[in-house]
Amino acid sequence: MKEKILKAIEKNTKLSAKDIAVMLGEDEVAVAAAIREMEADKVICGYPALINWDKTEDEKVTALIEVKVTPQRGQGFDKIAERIYKFEEVEAVYLMSGGFDLTVVIHGKTMREVATFVSERLAPMDAVLSTATHFVLKKYKEHGIALVGEVHEERMLITP
Repeated sequence: MKEKILKAIEKNTKLSAKDIAVMLGEDEVAVAAAIREMEADKVICGYPALINWDKTEDEKVTALIEVKVTPQRGQGFDKIAERIYKFEEVEAVYLMSGGFDLTVVIHGKTMREVATFVSERLAPMDAVLSTATHFVLKKYKEHGIALVGEVHEERMLITP
């Protein structure tokens, strides 16, 4: 039942325990108890809203930063990742396989603000060996939800 609850909440965080119980054919009290338990166990960590900032007047810049780091003795990548995710600008930090170690996702008001964060706060950290910053130009889909209308492929009609 818990996995079904999680899938329902993941698609729509506004669902009540009663709504989920009806959808799953379960008892509302049992669903509410399961949700409370998953919140306490940090399986459910929050209920953020997905906002398409491009449709607002609030300008935001999103950047993905590739970071190569030196793992900390006895703590691996965890300690440096923790230092990075504590910065207010940081939305997400992921340990990666491949050519770099961490992906850091940040939001800023301008590209200059992002560049300042990277050059003055992230890059100078002792464990950071190098960074590469990529700016998001347009978001089409996020968290499984399309942020734009239907994309229609325009092709020229070729007739013999």
